[in-house]
Amino acid sequence: MNKSNETSPPIALTIAGSDSGGGAGIQADLRTFSFHRVHGTSALTCITAQNTTGVTRVDALPPEAVIAQIAAVTSDFCVGSAKLGMLLNGEIMAAVASELRDRPIANLVVDPVMVSRAGDKLIDDAAIETLRQEILPLADVLTPNIFEAQILIGDEIATVEDMMMAARELGSLGPKAVLIKGGALKENPTAVDVWSDGKSCKVIETERVETNNTHGSGCTLSAAIAANLALGLESEKAIRAAKDYVTEALRNSLSIGHGNGPLGHGYALKRLLVK
Repeated sequence: MNKSNETSPPIALTIAGSDSGGGAGIQADLRTFSFHRVHGTSALTCITAQNTTGVTRVDALPPEAVIAQIAAVTSDFCVGSAKLGMLLNGEIMAAVASELRDRPIANLVVDPVMVSRAGDKLIDDAAIETLRQEILPLADVLTPNIFEAQILIGDEIATVEDMMMAARELGSLGPKAVLIKGGALKENPTAVDVWSDGKSCKVIETERVETNNTHGSGCTLSAAIAANLALGLESEKAIRAAKDYVTEALRNSLSIGHGNGPLGHGYALKRLLVK
């Protein structure tokens, strides 16, 4: 009888919504965890009916159901990191914040899903205020896009210098580190993000990959940061490694569906198949 090659990988938790098209949300997070050899666990906050062309329906889970999932995971597994994605409404946010205060998880990455890459607001003003007051102070790493950062600080962001000032200001709201994603600044030849830990502020530049298949890139980045933190990397190194992963996944993005396709989360498998 052959013995099992048992392993004890790091464990990460994603608390986010489900994307029926498989490009973003829980589905993207779990594939990203798997790529990094991190065991992925999950707590669904909402179920969406969506594909590469858009979202047609969103159903929120009861806050009690979300909390039950978090409790089930954290009571059994040693969770090394967690990523918060689409929390959808103030009731779920408040419940999740309360649970994470009672059951703190190290290496909490918060992707404040408030505004789409196109600039469309996804949650109401009351939920945004709950996010600001209840969730942000818990974050080890906060990863807003430019539109979300603008809402959180109440000011326009038009340049990299604006991003740097905004990152410092967001840090004053409680998160230990902030990464503002600058993909919307199309005039830059490279993809420019700004990272700040309250002590220093740095510009992180990576190759800008020209593709329309970018669905789920924000979810993927925050999940990759969480995976790298679970693997033991410190904040800035985890972010840089995650940026490299997203760049390669964009370079190997999937041209599927009739809209904006998803990233190629398992691009390394393609190389194995070619061999």
